[in-house]
Amino acid sequence: MEKKPLVYFLCTGNSCRSQIADGFLKAMGSDTYEVKSAGLEAHGLNPRAVQVMKEAGIDISGHTSDVIDPDILNRADFVITLCGHADEHCPVISNKNVVKWHWGFDDPAKATGTEEEIMTRFRFVRDSIKNRIEQFVKEGK
Repeated sequence: MEKKPLVYFLCTGNSCRSQIADGFLKAMGSDTYEVKSAGLEAHGLNPRAVQVMKEAGIDISGHTSDVIDPDILNRADFVITLCGHADEHCPVISNKNVVKWHWGFDDPAKATGTEEEIMTRFRFVRDSIKNRIEQFVKEGK
C-alpha cells in the first residue's frame, strides 16, 4: 500500500483554525492524505469551532488539542501554518523535502461582540478555510 502524503496543520493553540482545517481535509481528502493537526501549545478544542463544523456537517467533537510532535513534524510532506504566530515560531523542520506553507486566517476565538457576531466570525473563518482546503484537494497546492 502506498504511503499517503502527510499534511500537518499548525496553529498556536490547536483549538480552532487548525482543527477546522483538519476536519475539512479529513472529510474531503482522507483517501488521498493523512491529516494531523497540532499547536505550539494545547488550548483545548473550542466549542464554537465544534459547533460551526457541525453546521457544515462535520463532527470534530472527538478531536484532541495536541502540542506539535517532532516526529510527525519531521515526517510530514506538507506543514501548513494557519496563524502568523505559529508561522513565526514553528520549530525547525529537519525534513528538507517538506513543503511548508502559511495560510493566514484571523483567529475567530478573538472575536468580540454579541454571541451572534462572534458566531458570524467563526462561520466566516470556517468558510474561508473550507475554500482553501477545496483548492488544495483540487490542485495539490
